[in-house]
Amino acid sequence: MEPSLRQIRYFLATANAGQVSRAAMDMNVSQSAITTAIKTLEEIIGTSLFDRHSSGVTLTYEGNLFLEHAMHIVESVEEAVRIPRRIREDVKGSINIVVTYTISGYFLPPFLSRFSRAFPNIKINLSEADRATIEEGLITSGFDLAVMLTSNIVNHEELSHDTLWRSRRRLWVDAHHKFLKVPSLTLQDIAAEPYIMLTVDEASNTAQRYWNRTPHKPNTIFRTSSVEAVRSLVANGMGISILSDMVHRPWSLEGRRVEVIEVADKIPTMDVGMAWHHTKEHSEAAKAFIEFMHLGMGASHSHSFIGSEGRMRL
Repeated sequence: MEPSLRQIRYFLATANAGQVSRAAMDMNVSQSAITTAIKTLEEIIGTSLFDRHSSGVTLTYEGNLFLEHAMHIVESVEEAVRIPRRIREDVKGSINIVVTYTISGYFLPPFLSRFSRAFPNIKINLSEADRATIEEGLITSGFDLAVMLTSNIVNHEELSHDTLWRSRRRLWVDAHHKFLKVPSLTLQDIAAEPYIMLTVDEASNTAQRYWNRTPHKPNTIFRTSSVEAVRSLVANGMGISILSDMVHRPWSLEGRRVEVIEVADKIPTMDVGMAWHHTKEHSEAAKAFIEFMHLGMGASHSHSFIGSEGRMRL
């Protein structure tokens, strides 16, 4: 017996939501449909994909391994169905694309690979820079397009942007943290704990903005530009951190688990998308890339996660 695409979609939705009930609402089906699909999938694979607990479900080690393959399966199907019906070999040219650090490390590579296969005669000149350099380069025409954190854009007067994905931010804790037993967690609760502050891509500036809306502030014991450093320190019980689901992975390099918890206070999403100068007339190659990214995210990416609990809601 082979897994069905529907079962895989329900698995991804549950991994994203962390709860069967929420996955059912996201997919507009009954809870029993989700439960049955996952149970059947686990029987086919021969192992448990989720650990069940009172507050929901989390991926097992085997479930996390299956997750990556499941995402690739659905991505391939979506691409096959939704790719533009044109002779892609006829689209030629080059594009100067610039990305921010987080985008290059945690978002863009699989899309670039698929785009290159779909449009073999388009050359992508790729570079990496910080937000300020990107904005200046888009204005001076040094770059055709940027794939960046659109929620960080400052120059809204001269730049146009298109947000493809809003990635929620949640609290990262180690596998035995006391907060895992707290029914509702606030920034006031978090302020009492040692905090690891990520600085790359202006993450600390974003954090400061939503902390400033409260009378509390994080007890920052360490600042770092490395997501992997945050992951390792959190997994080893040295502190906690609020970060985007896009960069979350459930295991540190030492093999220790990083759990995620919703925060009751309103935390802004990390928005990912494309940006360009508002007067820019796109080449056919650039148009193909923009269209490809929209189709690649498409219906699959009204999603809200990446990493341990998936990359898309399907």
